[in-house]
Amino acid sequence: MLYEYRVYEAMPGRLPALNARFRNTTLGFFEKHGIKVVGFWEALVGTSNELHYLLAFEDMGHRERAWAAFGADPGWASARAETEKDGPLVARIRNAFWRPTDYSPLK
Repeated sequence: MLYEYRVYEAMPGRLPALNARFRNTTLGFFEKHGIKVVGFWEALVGTSNELHYLLAFEDMGHRERAWAAFGADPGWASARAETEKDGPLVARIRNAFWRPTDYSPLK
């Protein structure tokens, strides 16, 4: 398995709208394109304008194919544009790719 850890730094005041987009729109497109969500997190203490999430893929090839299909989906492009009609939701995206160690309970 390959895990992708992603951090979205929301534009000031836009974290609720970003959460709404994931909840109401993005998750459906992720499912459609075979992108498995492990979970989403917000900081209880610390930086408050970030959304953290973890995705699971079979391997890097699976990740590349799924993200390419997601990014090329005209429905996603339209939905994203609609959610950003009042301005962008995300200021910055960071990601890292993780693989489980041989002793990790989560493989």
